[in-house]
Order: sequence, then C-alpha cells, then structure tokens
Amino acid sequence: MKEEINDKYIEEYLNYLKFERKLSINTYESYCYNLVKVKNYFGSKSIINLNEDDIRVFLYKSKESSKTNAHYLTVLKSFYNYMLDLQYINANPCENIKMPKLEKNLPEFLTEEEVNTLLDINCTKPLDYRNKAMLEVLYATGMRVSELLNLTLSNYNRDDSSIKVMGKGSKERFIPLGDVTIKYLDLYINSYRNLILNDKTSEYLFINYNGKRMTRQGFFKILRQICKKCGIKKDIHPHILRHSFATHLLNNGADLRVIQELLGHENISTTEIYSHVSNEKVKEDYTNHPHYN
Repeated sequence: MKEEINDKYIEEYLNYLKFERKLSINTYESYCYNLVKVKNYFGSKSIINLNEDDIRVFLYKSKESSKTNAHYLTVLKSFYNYMLDLQYINANPCENIKMPKLEKNLPEFLTEEEVNTLLDINCTKPLDYRNKAMLEVLYATGMRVSELLNLTLSNYNRDDSSIKVMGKGSKERFIPLGDVTIKYLDLYINSYRNLILNDKTSEYLFINYNGKRMTRQGFFKILRQICKKCGIKKDIHPHILRHSFATHLLNNGADLRVIQELLGHENISTTEIYSHVSNEKVKEDYTNHPHYN
C-alpha cells in the first residue's frame, strides 16, 4: 500500500488480516485504505479513541455512496471487534450504527450489437491479436477479470475445447469454448505470443509488452481505448463483459442454474440479479408496442 499507516493499532490489525485471516490482496488493501482514510480524517486523534458520534460524523461528511459507507462501517466494526478481543477498548463504537440501505443497482451490460462492435478489432500487430483473444475469451466464458489474468497456458485444454478457471476460494470450474474463441486463442498463442515475449518466458496466458502478466489496470486501459476507438460511450469497467455474457445467455433462453455454474457463483441468489436485468429489458421493449401509448 502507498498510504502511510503510522498507527500501531491499525498495523497490528492489518498483520492479523494478512497472516492469520489470510485475506486476499484486494480485500486486505481495501481494509487498509479505509482505515487510513479514517485515521487521516481525524488527524491527531487516535482511531482507538473514536466514539460513536465521531464515526457518524465521518460517515455523514464523507459524502460517499451508501455502498462505500457500508464498506467503511464493515471495516470499522471488524477493526473495533479485534480491539475488543485484545482488550484495548471496552466497547465497539460502531455497535449501534445501522448499515445504510443499499440501492440495488442492476449491472450495466453491453448489447449484443455493442459486443460485436467491441470484438471487431482490426488486427495488424501482435498486441492486437492478444487483445482480440483476451476479449473473446472474457466474453465467451463470463469469467472474472482477475480469473482471466491469472490463466496460465496449462489452463487451456485445446483437445477438450475448454479452459480451467480457478475461482474464488480456489474452486476450479471448466468452461467450454466455442470455435471462434478457439480460433483467435490459437492464433495468439501459436503466432504472436512469443513475439510479445521477445525471448522472455512466462507461464501466464495473457502478457503485457514487457513479457509479464497482464495487470488489471493494464486490461482496463486497453478496454477503454478499444471502446473509445469503436464509439462505445457507456461507462466501461472490467466486469462489463461478465455482465454481458450472463445477460445475453439468459435473454437467449439459458437456464439460470447453468449460468450460475459458468459464472462460479456460490449461491443462485447472486445469479438472479440477471433475471431482473432481463425483466427490465422486457419492460423496455414492451414500450415499443404500438398500443402501449
């Protein structure tokens, strides 16, 4: 983390998260970021001495979304519970603060026409073929961007036309690949990947121009550049092709349980958000009925 911590209580708690709880890097860094933001807001007043009113004021004045404030509250409750266990404090100041009501935002997705436009990459350089293969795999499988970027060459089973994905909780799932995806994946691997590596070696499937594993930031930058070039003006984010994959499957008659399996969702309730997206599309299309107005 780039943020300066300079607080023994926060550092002790973060060491607990890293070495005992063994949180993922992303979760660990989000907890660190939130705690440092709270610490910096109160300046010289130690985070260990904050009371309920202090935290309520912080959440009110942060002017953040309900979702962000809910995360702040989750982090702070966990932090103070740990402080309680160590008997550094006598009560959790967050105990009586209710979680903010979260708006249920439907996931944004690209239309099938927009996806076709996005994937219509004019490949002239090795990096173009990498980008084409990367986006084809992401849309064809619906995997998370983190899962995509952690793929290795050994995850791709050409004989079985499938790819092995290591999901959350180290759970494996196998996703079938269609002919178009296989075509561009093979073309990238067999003809252009070594050109990008330039005598370097890497086990990762998708690499950057330095021959190292593609980063999430690097992928996001590429995605935005391609969207800008092809005229897609939606608020693009790395998860949008995953949302598009699930929505398009559902709109074309796929079973929700199958989509759950492909996405690697633990609970069907997580997948059901896409049925709401589909229902919204039905309502939107119905307004075009000649007798609607």
